[in-house]
Amino acid sequence: MAKILIVEDDKFLRDLLSARLRKEKDLEVSVAEDGEEGLKKIKEEKPDLVLLDLIMPGIDGFEVLKKAKEDEEIKNIKIIVLSNLGQEEEIKKALDLGAEDYLIKAHFTLEEILSKIRSHL
Repeated sequence: MAKILIVEDDKFLRDLLSARLRKEKDLEVSVAEDGEEGLKKIKEEKPDLVLLDLIMPGIDGFEVLKKAKEDEEIKNIKIIVLSNLGQEEEIKKALDLGAEDYLIKAHFTLEEILSKIRSHL
């Protein structure tokens, strides 16, 4: 059973993603509504993979990514950025900070996101 944490402040998208992933018998899904809660849950739950939004209130996704990759205890947890930001510098920054992959929300269906998650597990 693989553990997935969705860190997304948009309730509609968070609910949509978690509902779709929960249909998979081999995935255990938890959610966080912002960066602060996300970082806390990464440390507590130690998921196999994190789907991380970048633009969130409080601690943004870049900061979550940076802190997670600097923390010896959780630095090897795989993080896929799922964001509306699509500029090259943002993509490069996220990958340089240690993200496994970068998906632009508008460019991927739920099935494609699931496929990307599976390829990284």
